[in-house]
Amino acid sequence: MNGANPLTSESSSTSEQAEHTHHHHQADSAHPHVHSEESLRRIINRLSRIEGHVRGVKTMVQQNTPCPDVLLQIAAVRGALDKVARIVLDEHLTECIARAAQEGNIELEIEQLKAALDRFLP
Repeated sequence: MNGANPLTSESSSTSEQAEHTHHHHQADSAHPHVHSEESLRRIINRLSRIEGHVRGVKTMVQQNTPCPDVLLQIAAVRGALDKVARIVLDEHLTECIARAAQEGNIELEIEQLKAALDRFLP
C-alpha cells in the first residue's frame, strides 16, 4: 500500500507539503496552515479510495451498466466526498481556528473560512 500510490508517498513527506497544500488561497495569513502527518495521511487515503471508486463508476458507464446502478454508485461517491469535506472542516476548526484564536488573528481566519464555505456549500 505504501509504494503503490504516488499521492500518498508524495503528500505525506513533510510539513512543507502541508503548507503548500493550504497556503495558496491564504496569502495574507500570518501563518500557513500545517496539519499533522497522520491527519493528512487519513484524508489522502480517503481521497485515493474515492478516486478508485470514480474510476469504477466510469468503467460501469463504459460497460453500459444500467443507469440506476450507476446513479447508486454516484450517490456513494458523493457521500464519500461529503465525509472527507466534513473531516477537513473538523480538522480546520480544531487545529487552525484554535491556533488563530491563540495568536489573536481569529477574525481573519473566520472570514477566510466563511469565504471557503460560500464556495463549498450550494
